[in-house]
Amino acid sequence: MNTPASVLRAAKDSTTMLDRNIRHTLRSPDTMIMTIALPVMILLMFVYVFGGAMEVGPGAYIDYVVPGIILLCAGFGASTTAVALSTDLAEGIIDRFRAMAIARSAVLTGHVAESVLRNLITSGIVIGVAVLLGFRPTTDPLRWLGVLGVLAMFVFALSWLSAALGLLARNPEAANGFTFVFMFLPYVSSAFVPTESMPSWLHAFAENQPVTPVIETMRGLLMGTPIGDSALLAVLWCAGIALTGYLAAGALFRRRTST
Repeated sequence: MNTPASVLRAAKDSTTMLDRNIRHTLRSPDTMIMTIALPVMILLMFVYVFGGAMEVGPGAYIDYVVPGIILLCAGFGASTTAVALSTDLAEGIIDRFRAMAIARSAVLTGHVAESVLRNLITSGIVIGVAVLLGFRPTTDPLRWLGVLGVLAMFVFALSWLSAALGLLARNPEAANGFTFVFMFLPYVSSAFVPTESMPSWLHAFAENQPVTPVIETMRGLLMGTPIGDSALLAVLWCAGIALTGYLAAGALFRRRTST
């Protein structure tokens, strides 16, 4: 039974694990480069390499594509949770944590919290660079808060699912392969072109997968385009993914650390 004291202890231990994971990220040059440089490079590629050939409406292509770039990079960033958690298992550090007086849930929540924080910072950098390149959102402070909430919800959900995949994988290399879908789904959505331009069979998939309503919600909040039922669908998808990932990660963590 969870008492207030146990909940407070778990929160304190989770904060300690969050601090540990942040320090690991800051001390890893390759992680820092990929975290910051990759999103900016993807943005530059779509704006300057593909942008001139894209016709998506009356506005500039950069205004259309930025929400998709943000989610593409958030998906990649969240997927690193699987590799980090699998690495902790492979290197035996979690066995050491088990011998310490810390809440077992803190290991998972620390990784997920670090992923959310890191990806929100990365997204801020992408938006800043996009503004320098000509991105002109037509929004207000309240809608910016909505964008932040939708993005945090999406990253939170993917991070829990990524944690479950990292615990399912037998090594960090396999964990990296398991999360390939995080990078694939935005390409088959409304991230870079309207779904109406796709073949009918692909259009049906693009319209009914989790990334499209999240992108359409963010695009509507940033650019004032119609949102319709996308916001509700985005919340439902993210809640379902987060709950599935949380339950699966908890069960797999108990199984992997029970011996």
